[in-house]
Amino acid sequence: MILYKHEMRMNRKSLLIWTLSVGLICFGCILLYTSLEDSIQGIADSFSDMGAMSVALGMDKMSLATLKGYYATEIAMMHSLGGAMFAAILGTSFLAKEESGHTAEFLCVLPLDRSRIVLGKYLALVSNIIVLNLCCVVLYVLGFVMMGETVEGKEMALYHLAAFLMQLEVGTVCFFLSACVKKNIMGAGLGLTLVLFAADMMCRIVPAIEDLKYITPFYYANAADIFTDGAINGVMAVVGLGVLAASYAAAAWVYCRKDIT
Repeated sequence: MILYKHEMRMNRKSLLIWTLSVGLICFGCILLYTSLEDSIQGIADSFSDMGAMSVALGMDKMSLATLKGYYATEIAMMHSLGGAMFAAILGTSFLAKEESGHTAEFLCVLPLDRSRIVLGKYLALVSNIIVLNLCCVVLYVLGFVMMGETVEGKEMALYHLAAFLMQLEVGTVCFFLSACVKKNIMGAGLGLTLVLFAADMMCRIVPAIEDLKYITPFYYANAADIFTDGAINGVMAVVGLGVLAASYAAAAWVYCRKDIT
């Protein structure tokens, strides 16, 4: 618990910056819809005729001419990508920073076995992602209220649940990578996030690589799909949970047997 509190305290500034950045940008874009409302129908028609790009962005299912469609295709994409990047940055730093920062010799002499160290740090990762998502949801709901629009409660809840799971999966994979290296690999974590995001769009366009949907967590966290179907893709979510559990188990196994310098 002491290690958990320490990690939460150490990352509070980063959490605040990312929460405000992701939350306020998306909140501002929701309010911006008012100024676009008069011309949005023409924009929506143009985007819906973009062929493969419309499919990749979900605009073949949702219309930009409604705030619901605008949220599902534009706001949700920014929230998913921003939250995943935050999770990746945290995940790649939690375990590797002890060696790169030369604090391992202090941490490892404390009366804590390594499995408890891994668990404490991972719980801090989970908590940071939860706080970011909760704060963002509050801002988005406030934006809908200020616009005088009805919040789609079920679809919003399902999307943000899927987005949380997706971000946690990305963060956990990066957490595993952090256990395998001796230096912070933030760039690799961010690169992995962008590759997974691009893979989601590509597998929707190119039938030959459709199986990439089993690899990228962005697939089951696609807001356009969730708002259209009214449900999360259960198979993809189970695959995501499996990857998450395997990544955490692998991180604990590697770190507990690692020769820490």
